Amino acid sequence: RNYQYHTTKGKVLPLLDALGLSFRMFSAFSRSATISRVAVRSFSDAASHKPVIDLHGIHARYANATYTAASKAGVLDQVEKELADLAKAASTSPAFAGFLQNPLIARDVKSSQIEKLMKESKASAITVNLCTTLAGNAKLADLPKVAATFSQLMKAKRGQVDATIISAHALDKKQSDQIAAAIKANSKGAKDVVISSKIDPSIIGGIQVQIGDQFLDLSIKSRIEEISRTPL
Repeated sequence: RNYQYHTTKGKVLPLLDALGLSFRMFSAFSRSATISRVAVRSFSDAASHKPVIDLHGIHARYANATYTAASKAGVLDQVEKELADLAKAASTSPAFAGFLQNPLIARDVKSSQIEKLMKESKASAITVNLCTTLAGNAKLADLPKVAATFSQLMKAKRGQVDATIISAHALDKKQSDQIAAAIKANSKGAKDVVISSKIDPSIIGGIQVQIGDQFLDLSIKSRIEEISRTPL
C-alpha cells in the first residue's frame, strides 16, 4: 500500500490509516505499560484494589504496594497529590533533595526524620508508610521515581494515554485531534489522549509516535532508509 507520508494542508488521513494499522499489528507484541490491557480486575475484593496495569522493577514494586493500600483506604487521589508534591519538592529544593540522596545519614535516623516531616505536613498514613519504608531500605533517594511510577498507575486507572508526536513541521489542531482520535480508537481502555508535540526536521515528513515504551515510526526518513536497505 502506498502511503502518502506528509502532514501539510491537513492531509493526514493516510497517516492515520497507517497509524491504526501499526497499532493493531504492534499490540500483540507491545509491552507498553500505559495502554495495554487497561481493565478493572474484579475477581475478588483484593484483586479489585490492584493497579489496572502491570509494571515491573524496584520502583514499581513500591508504587504497586502503595496503590493497593491507598485503594483499600479510599485515598488514591490524596496519595497521588502527596507524592507529586514530594517529587516537586525534590526537584525544586536542594536541601530536600540532598536529604533524600545523602547516604551518610543512618537508615533509622532518616526514617524518623522523614516520618516527622510527613506527619507535620499531615500526610496520609499510606504516604508516611511508603517514605519510612523507603528510608528503612536505603531507597529514599528513589522517592521521585516511585512517585512518577505511581502517577503512571493513576493515569492508567483513568484511561489516560500520554503520547509524544514528532513531526517535521508543526501540526495544526485538526491534525493533532485526528491523530489523538486514531490513538484512542486503537488503544484498549483509553478514555483520554494527551499529546505533546516535538519538531524534528530531520524526519523530513510524516510522524513518529512515542507512547510509553512503544515507538511507531511513520516518517519519510524511515521509509527512505527502508528502501535503501532493500536489495535491487
